[in-house]
This record gives sequence, C-alpha cells and structure tokens, in this order.
Amino acid sequence: MIETPPLVDQCCHGVLRTELGLGTFEAHLGRGEGPPAPGTTFFDTQTGFAVRRWCPPLLGLEPHCQPARYLARRRELGVIEAGRRLLRATGIGTYLVDTGLPGDLTGPPELAAAGAAEAHEIVRLELLAEQVADTSGTVETFLANLAECVHGAAAGAVAFASVGGAHGLALAPQPPDAGEVRGAADRWLAGRRVGDRLTHPVLLRHLVWIAVASGLPLQLHAGTGDPQRYVGEFARATAGLGTDLVLLHGYPYHRQAAHLAGVFPHVYADLGPAVVRSGARAATLLAEILELAPFGKLLFSSGAHGLPELHVVGAQLFREALGRVLGGWVAEGAWSRADADRVAGLIASGNARRVYGLS
Repeated sequence: MIETPPLVDQCCHGVLRTELGLGTFEAHLGRGEGPPAPGTTFFDTQTGFAVRRWCPPLLGLEPHCQPARYLARRRELGVIEAGRRLLRATGIGTYLVDTGLPGDLTGPPELAAAGAAEAHEIVRLELLAEQVADTSGTVETFLANLAECVHGAAAGAVAFASVGGAHGLALAPQPPDAGEVRGAADRWLAGRRVGDRLTHPVLLRHLVWIAVASGLPLQLHAGTGDPQRYVGEFARATAGLGTDLVLLHGYPYHRQAAHLAGVFPHVYADLGPAVVRSGARAATLLAEILELAPFGKLLFSSGAHGLPELHVVGAQLFREALGRVLGGWVAEGAWSRADADRVAGLIASGNARRVYGLS
C-alpha cells in the first residue's frame, strides 16, 4: 500500500448547511446545470456509484445501499453530525476553500472545524469585483477600489481564482490599456443591476493581470477545447513574473493541462475533476496525467462543492488510484518503494504546501 500524508485539498468549496432532499442531493452529483433527464438519475454515474460505495459505511450503513436509505440515515443523524463524520474520515488535513460560489455554504473556519483540519481562503476575483461594483458609484471609484481590494485580499488569502480561462479572450497575453478598462467598466456599470455577474472579457483580463502583479498563486478554470490555447498563450506571457498558475477543471482535457504543466515552470495541474468524475476508472486517468507532467507539478484536490460526500470520494478515489498506479509500478520493478512513497507525498500534499507557502 502506498502511504500518503494528510492530504491538502488545494481546490474545494464549502458544504451546504441545510438538510437535502433527493432532488437537491442528486443535482450536486451532476456535472452540468439542472436536474437529470426524465427517467434517469445522476446516481447512475461514476461519481454516484463512488458515493454509494464509500459514504454509507461512514454513517453506519452497508456499502452500495440504495440512495433513499442513505439519505434517510443522513437526515436521521442531522446535517451537522453527518457532515462531521464524513469530513473527518477523508484524511484531508488542510482545505483551500474557494469562497466565490453562491449558496448557503460553509466558509473556511466552519469547514475546518467540521473536518478537524486547517482551512485557508482562496479569493474568487469575479466575486470580489462584483462586490466592489455594488458599492462604487462611479467608474473612477470602481477601478480605484478594485485595485485596492485585490491587493488587500492578497494579505489574507493563499491564492486567487478566476473563471477567466473559460472565456478565452480574458487570458490575452497582455493586460488591457487604461482606456480599454475605463470604457469596459463604464459600459458594464451603466447596464448592471446589483447582483449581476461579471463576464466582460476586458474587465476579466484586467482583474487577472492585477492578480498576477500580487505574486499570489492564481487558479484558472481552464475551460475546454479552444480555451486551452489561450491558457498556453497566457502562461507564456506570465513566465518569469513570479506568479504560479494552477490549471483547474480541464477534464476531459486533462492531458492538455498536464502538457502545459510540463512545458512551463510556473504552471501546475489540478487532479480533482479527472479523478472524481472517472470513479472506478480513476487509476487510468491518473496514469495518463503522470505520463505528461513532472511529478512535482501535480496537485490533489477534491473539487467538492455542496456535499461532504464529494470530499470523501475525492480523497478516497485519489488514494486508491495512486495506490494502483504507483503500487503497480513498484510491483513490476519499474519504481522503488521509496520513490513511490516520495512521489505520493508530493502529489498528496508536498507540492501544494510549496506552491501556496503552507507551513
């Protein structure tokens, strides 16, 4: 068995504070928007099967029990106790929590307390800009407050995160000029209502480059297909500036993300979605990623959002896949056991501790 230290979950979100019915629970198992198609269920996915395999025993039930029975037991224990049991069984010692998603989600301190772990905040750039816009009366005030808030947030966060990679042009290889930024801000603010999301590519680009100047690691939702090309151009433009880029949510384009991590010294690849979404096939996906990326450039995450069950299956599938892949290479004589344990420790926690400056 390959040994790993307590995991650093380098990209996750809080869990829901409320009791969940079948429909709400199931919606969080899906990878898209909205409910499953009529006559189908998101429990019939690799993620759904993994939840039924690993989570029921933590609540006193047999593996693979039916969803209705599992949720009844969850309600019987209550959301706080069920969450505590699940999170404390993950083996995660440190959570890096992106606080930028909507909903009644626990923040870093609550997640840390429930999981008997440490937690640090990742600041979502778009949400920060939206909050600044809600309280800024003019374009000049908005832009001044935006720069101040980004730099102020850098003092308490371990990283910034942005969905800019999913918008392609937001990752142009140079910052926009002052006139472009002012014009974009003027148009966005003029037509904006309180609570509207930021999607303007010029403002996203401006935000991302402010974050690069802060020196904190920047997590980028890399998107799929063509946006990978923009991420590569952005990586080339930011080389040597002192800011590490961590590519998130590239699955099923995980090989492209691993390739970029191998090409650029300051680019890292997140394993979360590739492992969690592939379920019983996680070892195959992990082996593909290890073909392309240096071992010091890969970071574990659960990518969990809303359900503590997703933290459980993220951690369990990762450890199981790592054991199968590295353990297989040890058994074949291709790797030594000492090297396998060392690489497992890097991916599980060591790389994240280095990139984010964790003690």
